[in-house]
Formats: sequence, structure tokens, C-alpha cells
Amino acid sequence: MSEAHSGGCQCGAVRYRIDGPLGRAGICHCRMCQKAFGSWGAALVSVEIAALSWTRGRPAEFRSSPRVARGFCKECGTPLYMQEDGWQSYDIAIGSLDNPEAAPPSEQVGIESKLSWFDGLPSLPAHSTAEDRTPEDLAKLTTRQHPDHDTASWPPLTWPPA
Repeated sequence: MSEAHSGGCQCGAVRYRIDGPLGRAGICHCRMCQKAFGSWGAALVSVEIAALSWTRGRPAEFRSSPRVARGFCKECGTPLYMQEDGWQSYDIAIGSLDNPEAAPPSEQVGIESKLSWFDGLPSLPAHSTAEDRTPEDLAKLTTRQHPDHDTASWPPLTWPPA
């Protein structure tokens, strides 16, 4: 049985399947990734073009430079990939995988733009969502997010989805 991975955007309008192994995973700190992800940067994993298929919808693209296309969901805005012209791979957003634990980063690039506070993140105090919310608050936080697995159709006819 061959290795397979699935993933998609937050709303479920775009889903994909990867048939084969994931490639090298890393963290990119470049300013383009900071802007594209609205964050400190991006966690990405390479995937051969031939291994990736879109199983629901298609991503929209923005050319962030003359050589780089960035794919995202036009419905919810989830960043999905970047691809440099001439490369035979996509760099898939690790957070868009149904199982992001499958792609632990092994390197960091673009460190010239790394934010000064990034390395201090592991030392920040940490707590679960439930620790600062009442049970009533938690009950109001029902999700409209697509589940971390493929579904026959989306959105569901009833909420919450099965």
C-alpha cells in the first residue's frame, strides 16, 4: 500500500490528495511568507507535482513575485501552497494537511527576515482553550471548519457535521 495524505482549506471548498511520500519540510521566515500567511512565516512541505491532485474545487492563485505563485482558497482565504516556476514540486502549507504531524520541519530558511521574538515562542506561558473559558463559552465555539478527513459533500446538510 502506498503512502497517501489529504488536506484542504478551512471551509472545505478546496481539498487535495497526495499519493506518495512527503518531501522536505521546513519553516520559511521570508517577508513574502510572512505576508502570505499573515503570520511569523510559513511551515511548508515539498510535494512532487505528479503526486498532488485536487479532489474538490481548485485554489485561486496570486503571483507574489515574477517566479512564484501562491495558492489559496478563494472562499475562506486559507493559504495552501507556493510554487516556484520551473520547480517540479509544490510547497504545501503543513497546517492544511489533515495530519500536520506527518511533516515535522527539519530546517529554517529566510532567516534574514526572522522576527526577533520567534525563538522565544516555546518559553511563553501555555494553556488550553478550556482553561480560560467557561463551559457556556466553550459551547458557543461550535466550528464551521471542515473536518480533518475527506467528506462526500460539503457543506453538510446538518450541523455539526459527522
